[in-house]
Amino acid sequence: MKKIIVLVSVAFVAVGCFAQQAYTPTASNVAARKWFADEKFGLFIHWGPFSIPGDGEWVMNNRNITVKNYTRLMHFFNPIDFNAQQWVSMAKGAGMKYITLITRHHDGFSMWNTKYSDFNIMNSPYHKDIVKALADECHKQGIKLFLYYSLLDWRRDDYQYWTGRTGQGTGRTVHGKWEDYVQFMKNQLTELLTNYGEIGGIWFDGYWDQTAPEGAADRSPRLDWHLGEIYALIHKLQPQCLIGNNHHLTPFAGEDFQMFEKDLPGENKSGLSYQKPSEQLPLETCETINGSWGFNITDTTYKTHEQLIHYLVKASGLGANFLLNIGPMPNGEVQPEFKERLAYMGNWLKANGESVYNTKAGYLRPQDWGCITEKAGKMYVHVFAKDNNTVTLQNFPYKNIVKAYLLKNGTVVHTELAGNTVTIDNIPPHNDEPDEVIVLDVSNG
Repeated sequence: MKKIIVLVSVAFVAVGCFAQQAYTPTASNVAARKWFADEKFGLFIHWGPFSIPGDGEWVMNNRNITVKNYTRLMHFFNPIDFNAQQWVSMAKGAGMKYITLITRHHDGFSMWNTKYSDFNIMNSPYHKDIVKALADECHKQGIKLFLYYSLLDWRRDDYQYWTGRTGQGTGRTVHGKWEDYVQFMKNQLTELLTNYGEIGGIWFDGYWDQTAPEGAADRSPRLDWHLGEIYALIHKLQPQCLIGNNHHLTPFAGEDFQMFEKDLPGENKSGLSYQKPSEQLPLETCETINGSWGFNITDTTYKTHEQLIHYLVKASGLGANFLLNIGPMPNGEVQPEFKERLAYMGNWLKANGESVYNTKAGYLRPQDWGCITEKAGKMYVHVFAKDNNTVTLQNFPYKNIVKAYLLKNGTVVHTELAGNTVTIDNIPPHNDEPDEVIVLDVSNG
């Protein structure tokens, strides 16, 4: 994932960003977009040899570990406690509908049996294909698998690191051929989309390494990423497969959903999300349970149950999915603080999932008191503030409120519609719950 870093002073190379051709999604891709937009909640998994030092997934870059020294991590990455069945069951128990797995992060380690790099899981003591294990279990349990793939590489000589913003301290001196690196990516993506059954999507990251920092007036890349060719290859191999790219820019042609990192769509608290939310593509926002993506042994800044529920609901209120991350420990265990929070969210969704799944953005953006989600004939008013017993909805888009009641037990709630303003009052206190959901059955008849 992305961290704020200092720009290396290099001249921009005057090359095109990519040669994109017109892209018309197939019927299966359009259906996959609809499915994705309806499902709302997924599990992100950052895991690999970078988990061993216990200092996050950027440890190679942050500590300027050389390629030679970092490669040693492969020889004692042995996650004997990894259990794909338990991981997928945990995600389903949390109410999640898909999993996005790191297959190759910026450190270049491949979590599958690849023919195109020796730095892979099959050459570790574990010697088992992680992607296959998780793919097989996802197919068995009926949950979609998305694959994260880094465009950036801190290890290879043919990645054009000398114009990049990161990976300058890993000891590389050879300037390899960029065309070889592009072909390497195509070869690996072909493996991932050929050998592991149906894949829900490819989640790209690292494009920003070859641009000016987020917020700059010109974020043109310093090299040709060949994204048109790469995207066409993916859609040829699996037409339904959704493509997203964490470039922190307006979506490019060929992309099927837009993502936001550590921000809700339309917000920019992290300093990464200057782009406007797409009005055509499904949206997704990703966030961590503590402050780290990869396992961090000293990071105990765990978000509360309430914070996580509010993030999920506000994302839904903006029409976006919530991709919530865990950074498993190097032995393959998920730490109990993560498991407990996922279980809580699953129990909350069992009672309140109607107000999240298969909904669209509310007609109002999230407010101080909470937010709104909608579906045909229903508006869900999510009241976060525990001491707020009155909510006013201005510019109400419906003519009639047929019925108003609490989702949890059907208790009738008093509402008044005057002109285009709705007042919901006498909302009961909900001190033990993060969100009181009020259902408005609405019509324009």
